[in-house]
Amino acid sequence: MMSLIRMIKPQTLATAVRNVHVERKLKELGYTLPAVAEPKGNYRTSVRSGNTIYLAGHLPQPAGGDLILGKIGKDLTPEQGYNAAHYVALSLMATLKQEVGDLDKIKRVVKLVGFVNCVDGFSQQPVVINGASDTIGKVFGDKGIHARSAVGTNALPLNVAVEIEAIVEIEE
Repeated sequence: MMSLIRMIKPQTLATAVRNVHVERKLKELGYTLPAVAEPKGNYRTSVRSGNTIYLAGHLPQPAGGDLILGKIGKDLTPEQGYNAAHYVALSLMATLKQEVGDLDKIKRVVKLVGFVNCVDGFSQQPVVINGASDTIGKVFGDKGIHARSAVGTNALPLNVAVEIEAIVEIEE
């Protein structure tokens, strides 16, 4: 066994060990990535420019489930909105995995911009978007801690509860 390890270049061995970290963490947390949704218009779900990936707005849909619809403060509670944002984070990760092939190539989650479909006067948008931030932090650790905006709006596409876009830096 040791002779086999000596034959493998250190970079290759490190890469092999590293390549299971995020996938293992997802499994430990009991998270399942959903199928990557097709764009609903004339755009891409992700665009890579150099080492930066820009992710279009993603919607809340549990793996194998339906979109989470409704207005926070009327149809849904802030806690249900938090849960919806959690599912958006998993959707963002699914798109990233499709784009780069290996989530361990993520160097840093740079920024999230979260939109919350909510009633007038609702002011807990940060609490709702924490559902995504907390999920990303649990999965990626320190490199998942990001800058963020949490914006309230009176409507979102398809009447979804939350929509989130992201900017992510990847390793070369």
